[in-house]
Amino acid sequence: MRQIFTGAIASITILAMGFFVWTAVHALFYAPDSEINVPHASVVLASEARKPLRIQIPSLGIDAKVQEVGITKTYSMGVPSNFQDVGWYKYGPVPGHVGSAVIDGHVDNGLALPGVFKHLGDITVGDDVYIIGEDGSKLHFVVNDVQSYPYADAPADIIFGRVDAARLNLITCAGSWIKGKRTYSERLVVYTTFLNIMKKNGT
Repeated sequence: MRQIFTGAIASITILAMGFFVWTAVHALFYAPDSEINVPHASVVLASEARKPLRIQIPSLGIDAKVQEVGITKTYSMGVPSNFQDVGWYKYGPVPGHVGSAVIDGHVDNGLALPGVFKHLGDITVGDDVYIIGEDGSKLHFVVNDVQSYPYADAPADIIFGRVDAARLNLITCAGSWIKGKRTYSERLVVYTTFLNIMKKNGT
């Protein structure tokens, strides 16, 4: 009887460990679509010029690595593979070039641990955003607007399509969790415009 009991405890322990590992992997690397469909007009190959390496937002204490993301099978912008990095839409403009460069990031992970853009909603107009390029450049952007949209009705043409200036738009989730859809009810978009290059080629 004792042997049966010990075996049952061992089986339960193994199952519990397996569930924990599955949950942890799902939480750390789960990467759903951004739910924002990319306008066909914005699907262009980015130049090999100054690609973004890191993003810094001093007012929020953010200094994160930039991944390159593309388009998912549902024609939405991809998202970074973990909750610590951000994702730059590689088929759009390079930050600092004319057009709307777009970067997204998770608000949290599957266990509600804070993601890179957990406090993006605290940003205010006038705050600084910096992009560190692969060539050592440091580009300075300034926040000019912050908007929240229903997750299925974000204005993709505005987020991806404006070509009147060099823009950088930041996206994350907001609102309440919709369990059936496995997503949040809103998309928070921070609009910034390019100000200047503070550092170039390590100088």
